[in-house]
Amino acid sequence: MTTPATDDVISPDLRADTQAVIDHLISGTRLDPEIARRVRACADRIREEIRQKHGLLDIGVPALRELRDNE
Repeated sequence: MTTPATDDVISPDLRADTQAVIDHLISGTRLDPEIARRVRACADRIREEIRQKHGLLDIGVPALRELRDNE
């Protein structure tokens, strides 16, 4: 389902890649290697933007240690 708000934010290419990934997850069909490459590249860009904005977020190890030590 699309709404005007999401249509303005998500490009048609991104929408198509997202639908291909969803179809892959639901049906188990083979994901086109080019789509997989684009998805990984997009994730890498997002990860780098977050790192640039917030720095290295090391929350996993401290959280696990806290959980372990509270047992």
